[in-house]
Amino acid sequence: MVNIFAILKPVVWLLMKFYGLSPQIVETEPGTKIKIWVPSKTKSANKPNVVFLHGFAGDGIFSWMSQVMAISSTHAVYVPDLLFFGGSYTDKPGRSTAFQAEVMAAALRKVGVKKCTVVGLSYGACVGFKMAKLDPELVEFIVASDTIIELNESFVRVVLDHYGFDNFVEFLMPKTADGLIRFLTICNHGPVNLPQFAAKDFLREFYNNRKEKAELAEAWVIPDNEVKPISLSQKVHLVWGDDDKIFNSNVAERTKMQLGGHTTLHYIEDGGHAVQMEKPDLYNAELKKVLSSRIINSRED
Repeated sequence: MVNIFAILKPVVWLLMKFYGLSPQIVETEPGTKIKIWVPSKTKSANKPNVVFLHGFAGDGIFSWMSQVMAISSTHAVYVPDLLFFGGSYTDKPGRSTAFQAEVMAAALRKVGVKKCTVVGLSYGACVGFKMAKLDPELVEFIVASDTIIELNESFVRVVLDHYGFDNFVEFLMPKTADGLIRFLTICNHGPVNLPQFAAKDFLREFYNNRKEKAELAEAWVIPDNEVKPISLSQKVHLVWGDDDKIFNSNVAERTKMQLGGHTTLHYIEDGGHAVQMEKPDLYNAELKKVLSSRIINSRED
């Protein structure tokens, strides 16, 4: 039986080509290859760079398609697949968010990005924070959604107990159509109307590399006694679904406080964890407002 998401791939490719993007495979070092959607030279000339980092489901372009279409006329857009998602892979043993950040930064520099704004969701935002710390000359500004600075054991245990899961891998990586629909229901504010056949196709298309992704999930969780305060030189804007059932408003406020005085926070009404997909119009309006203010401020400087 044909996978509907596989059928959509050439359609997505044509759509992204219309918006000036095409996929490249970048080898950051032998054994590590990153798939990244990059803008054409004519589309990227004299535009500020924006890099989108996806969460722990789907891939880059599937997660951020609406945002690419919303800002590609004013910004040079780059959309990588994180390691073991989509078309990115490594034979190296690293699985931490810091390792992801190191590889993403190397891939961006390979395609000519010297400075950028990083826009990240959940797991991708955690990688973005690490990139900002690792390479402050590369990352100028961060827009982070529905995330946490360090995902510690005690927080994860509260989430797992609340939803009745034994471990974090089981929570993040459903194996059945019903399990996926339940996971998406947790991630959304509204109901999830996904047919069983589409859920099965989604699992086949986006939940490959299960062993490596399980290792990523385990490495994402930090022992409580190893969590360290983070200090970033960049300004951060948080965009949050006000009905995020995983990282709720208490987490949002705490994250804002931990990141310090340069950090601002905006809530999207009736938005869940995957806020950029569930409420794309509201999310895109906020993103464009923030990015426009960045352009104006840089011109004034």
